Amino acid sequence: MILSDLITYDVLRLIWWLLLGVLLIAFAIMDGFDLGVATLLPFVGRTDIERRVVINTIGPVWEGNQVWLILGGGAIFAAWPPLYAVSFSGFYLAMFATLAALILRPVGFKYRSKRDSAVWRSAWDWALFIGGFVPSLIFGVAVGNVLQGVPFRFDADLRVFYEGTFFGLLNPFALLCGLMSVAMLVTHGAAWLLVKTDGAIAARARAIGSVAALASIALFALGGVALFLFVSGFRITSVVDPVGPSNPLLKSVAVEHGAWFANYAAYPWMLIAPALGFLGALGALAGLRVRSAALAFLASSASVFGIIATVGVSLFPFILPSSLDPRSSLTVWDASSSHLTLFIMLVVTAIFLPLILAYTSWVYKVLWGKVDEEMIRNEGGHAY
Repeated sequence: MILSDLITYDVLRLIWWLLLGVLLIAFAIMDGFDLGVATLLPFVGRTDIERRVVINTIGPVWEGNQVWLILGGGAIFAAWPPLYAVSFSGFYLAMFATLAALILRPVGFKYRSKRDSAVWRSAWDWALFIGGFVPSLIFGVAVGNVLQGVPFRFDADLRVFYEGTFFGLLNPFALLCGLMSVAMLVTHGAAWLLVKTDGAIAARARAIGSVAALASIALFALGGVALFLFVSGFRITSVVDPVGPSNPLLKSVAVEHGAWFANYAAYPWMLIAPALGFLGALGALAGLRVRSAALAFLASSASVFGIIATVGVSLFPFILPSSLDPRSSLTVWDASSSHLTLFIMLVVTAIFLPLILAYTSWVYKVLWGKVDEEMIRNEGGHAY
């Protein structure tokens, strides 16, 4: 017996769909508060030393947090090659804008305090704001476009053709999702600042984070209503072979109103995801208002988990639907790598993912504690 036969192909495909979700959620939670803090930087820090305090709440950990982005991209490349081909080529300009904004973060961290000039430092503070706000917005816009379907198709030889434009991605529903993403991550960043700071910075973070939490709840609800009223979903209308070849063109797909809500009727337990999104945001709001840093951050993390999971379970089994040719839509059952590849990747993941979790936990344990102005003035115990 071949070792990979210990887990059937359909089960491996499902496992890797779950793992992709885990990696994306981990990125949103771990790197999400970095993006949120950067977005908040010009508003919660009024003086130079206050802004240095804010920067040093994420300075020692932001690079490590981006491991989850790399893992997510690597998982897409290895486990879902057609998804990688379509998304990384079709969304090229959007991804370029995201990467350009992300590049501003390390440059901003390193160069901000190199000159004792208010103009110089303010410019880099706004660069850091862009490095937090733009990726937060674009990630949400991307999700909004996925829910609507992406304009791509495959020909008979499975060559991919993308027929969309960058500005076509900036449609009303996608921008609504982008604003939802910004509000969600600003709430998360405010909760982190409550964990890591005291005094005026924490007070401003609480005030802005509370508004962002309310906006998250309102935009999440509005997004659900808009999805039901104005966005058609996709449904597979042919027999699906869960262990069949990775050829999207072997199925037929219908575009139907309300199809993205069908999973909740068939599997009511999936309602846990949107419920967690709402309840987590309410918990984050409560934690911010009562000055409970632990409640705010844990609830905010739960909200991020629930909101992203809502998208995943609504789409299932679709991964990337096609608005141009619904039959070309990518699903869990027809867009994966081979059985052996998925098995080998699972073994590697089972070895290295616990190591990453253990190392990350150790780093946060070592770096735990508040960041204050005295630490910055003493020129010790801080990164920037």
